[in-house]
Amino acid sequence: MTAPLPGSRRRRTFGVYIGRFEPPHTAHLEVMLEALRSVQKLIIVIGSARAARTPKNPFTAEERQDIIAAMLQEAGIARPRILFVHVRDYFYNETLWLSEVQRGVQAHTRGSSDVALIGHIKDESSYYLRSFPAWEFIPTHVVSDLSATTVRRAYFEDRLGDVADMVPPAVNAFLNTFHRAAEYADLRAEYDYLREYRESWKDAPFPPVFLTADGVVTRSGHVLLVRRDGLPGRNRLAMPGGFVGQQETLLECAMRKVRGESGLNTAIPLDTQLRSQKVFDYPDRSLRGRTVTHAFHFDLGIGQLPVLSEPHALWMPLGDAMERPELFFEDHHAIIEHFLMRG
Repeated sequence: MTAPLPGSRRRRTFGVYIGRFEPPHTAHLEVMLEALRSVQKLIIVIGSARAARTPKNPFTAEERQDIIAAMLQEAGIARPRILFVHVRDYFYNETLWLSEVQRGVQAHTRGSSDVALIGHIKDESSYYLRSFPAWEFIPTHVVSDLSATTVRRAYFEDRLGDVADMVPPAVNAFLNTFHRAAEYADLRAEYDYLREYRESWKDAPFPPVFLTADGVVTRSGHVLLVRRDGLPGRNRLAMPGGFVGQQETLLECAMRKVRGESGLNTAIPLDTQLRSQKVFDYPDRSLRGRTVTHAFHFDLGIGQLPVLSEPHALWMPLGDAMERPELFFEDHHAIIEHFLMRG
């Protein structure tokens, strides 16, 4: 048996590469190819799975898996060497995210500890690379200023020639096909809306921080939701809520929005049914800009579901709501999940 060369690194059985890949670009491909020279099999963890389509998350995890597999096959990598894990976003519970990554990887490694984590610590967004101490960290030597944000910006501004220069041919073929789909038209309309929205306050003396209040209303195993009829997030499910007025408290705003957006009978008390409350301030929770919300959980107990007079309001069974994060606007699913997990 030939001994390894001095200073050489032995080949690991499994490598793990974590990213959102929205979309995969040439630097992603270079990292994957480099990793595959150091590991026998590469487990690609795709983040932001089961999220609603937005200009930041335009593609489903299944679509991203397919185009990553296609670009690697195009580069000559045999399909059995590539494994995939899909992981949801957990904005307010890092432990759940770490656990889901670990479970997904262990489903492939089946107890093997011969695992390496591939990545590049470039800024605070790379913090997760320090969160898996059981896996050897192998830093990538790929150096690139290319980002998926740059690709998406060119894509939604119809600079398709620039996109073609930043992504592998297999990815470009998918993007060209998707560009003709109805989903792209919806995302493009939202992209344009958000760009104009942010433009409206770009000259403010300080970057604004918006304040909203939301109501999580539960009754007999159901949660009160509204379907948004405008941008951003058209047709997405949301908690009733909105921007706080100059002359109202946070609680008053939440109750006003619950009644106004759902048509809940004013005879049904809300303030006396307040069960808990919490501030949700994940910095990137809204594509509109820095938005902090204060959510209130109102538990109306058990009994018949109150009639809702607004056409876009509905009572959804809690089980259905929790199983469909992709139906929800921004982080509203995570906020509702937080209150329900408290019991």
